[in-house]
Amino acid sequence: MARPASTPLGAPCWADLFTTDADRAQEFYGQLLGWTAESTGDDYGGYINFSKDGLMVAGAMQKGPEISDPDVWTVYLATDDARATVDLAAEHGAQVIVPAMDVMELGTMAVLFDPAQAAVGAWQAGLHEGFGAIGRPGTANWFELHTREFDTAVSFYEQVFGWDAHVMSDSPEFRYTTLGEGDTARAGIMDASNFLPEGVPASWQIYFGVEDADAALAKVIELGGSVMQGAEDTPYGRMASVADPSGAFFKVVQPLD
Repeated sequence: MARPASTPLGAPCWADLFTTDADRAQEFYGQLLGWTAESTGDDYGGYINFSKDGLMVAGAMQKGPEISDPDVWTVYLATDDARATVDLAAEHGAQVIVPAMDVMELGTMAVLFDPAQAAVGAWQAGLHEGFGAIGRPGTANWFELHTREFDTAVSFYEQVFGWDAHVMSDSPEFRYTTLGEGDTARAGIMDASNFLPEGVPASWQIYFGVEDADAALAKVIELGGSVMQGAEDTPYGRMASVADPSGAFFKVVQPLD
């Protein structure tokens, strides 16, 4: 199981699920990805930590009945000063959804809409340092922003989160920039203007690793989820797009051998 080295500033450091059915989410992700779940208790609003082989890999939070927004996974980027990041983000066209707030001794969080209206979190670590494992089956393997405003997005993440951005491809068919380069890359931004359906907002995508993509899709259906796009072979592994039983989207990837 890969333990991430110290997460660079600006890189994805955590992900959590905002769900209408936390009990079903625990069952779904437990059976699909082998996660165990532990509630943090009333002091933290019942927040759930998911672990794989004893290492924390994601979180979840039950939505209140007054919240009608769709269920969603949120990616958090590392910062050493969440309040300064929020201020800088607002200066560069972001909308603040959740202002910087201390989560007791665990750290400081915030949630923003970037200038292209993709939701993204910021996390300033305290005792909670983020992912305990990534890059293996049952853990997050990759993070990717799909946006129609590619140039604006790249500039925003450079200026606000300090991305060391590298152009991977800049053809009309495929524009893609990564945080870091090659094997050290931590996340990507994709120009989705050619394929993102009208009315579908820009969003951060999480790729969870699986041993067998086709078997994972069958399990998703068995557990009450849905397959949005079937498994396809790519230069980076066999990938598919799915949703959990409450409709939260994510991707699965069977890495290349």
